[in-house]
Amino acid sequence: MKRNSPTVLLFAVLAFAASLALAGQTPNLPFGTWSRVSSEPILSPQDATWESAGTFNPAVILHNGKIVMLYRAQDAAGTSRLGYAESTDGIHFTRRSEPALSPEADYEKDGGVEDPRLQKFGDSFYLTYTGYNKKDAQLCLATSRDLIHWERKGVILPAYKGNWNKGWTKSGAIVSEKIDGKYWMYWLGTAADKTDQVGLSYSSDLIHWTEATKTPVLPRRPSKFDSRVVEPGPPPILTEQGIVLIYNGADDHLVYRTGIAIFDFRDPRKVLYRSEAPIFSPEKEWEKVGQVPNVVFVEGMVPRKDRWLFYYGGADKYIGIAEAEAR
Repeated sequence: MKRNSPTVLLFAVLAFAASLALAGQTPNLPFGTWSRVSSEPILSPQDATWESAGTFNPAVILHNGKIVMLYRAQDAAGTSRLGYAESTDGIHFTRRSEPALSPEADYEKDGGVEDPRLQKFGDSFYLTYTGYNKKDAQLCLATSRDLIHWERKGVILPAYKGNWNKGWTKSGAIVSEKIDGKYWMYWLGTAADKTDQVGLSYSSDLIHWTEATKTPVLPRRPSKFDSRVVEPGPPPILTEQGIVLIYNGADDHLVYRTGIAIFDFRDPRKVLYRSEAPIFSPEKEWEKVGQVPNVVFVEGMVPRKDRWLFYYGGADKYIGIAEAEAR
């Protein structure tokens, strides 16, 4: 008989307590109310180069005492690459002159590499990103030891396949620890009604993934801020409450705002809590006017002393930063 690991047993205890605590009440989130650190973007397009049209949708991770950011950079032709920047204070970033990842594979040609998320297991960094060839967008994976040199692992969730997905795949947010001996990943797919919703898959090796549900694990909600799009943000946070997923929701007018969902430790398919209203919305002019109007799109976050830092794309053109007190 297979024994559960101490981590799994701890998750089970915490999950049971969380399910009781969340019943009928607002949870104690690991962070407080969000506020903007800067009223202006912290990264903007520059020069007539590979990042002249847009710098947005950033992933971040702590590495060697610095915050490293991989961000989507778009040139005048609309091709996307991933830029690299690093910071000691989390606000002022120094960029490398060359992109960290450029389109090379057939599934990336002409469209590019887009919208990264970062996770680390052992000595390796795992980068999920969208490969776009101006025909299909598909969720892809690459690995690295230094965040600069990347080895492609290919498409991990093909477009037009799955239990309910009928379109593209994007936005792979991988949970930081194994649960029930498996890796888990929340991702975006397109349902038969052409709306984008959240799916869930599991894996033993981070490369081959099996869908965990027959329907979206986090579906859209008509008449709410997430009626048209429900899309994973940064990799989830593991807390005593459960698996906390920050997600990006868009309404029928495609205004993008930020929501929160919490899933059960024992069963990452089970939703324990979901915010009724957004916790972060477009307010600044540069969040309302850009390549795509009225967008705040969170993809990166890191803990920093007594607070959390959240990094987001504004109007598909700029990068902004918000913070919240750690709890």
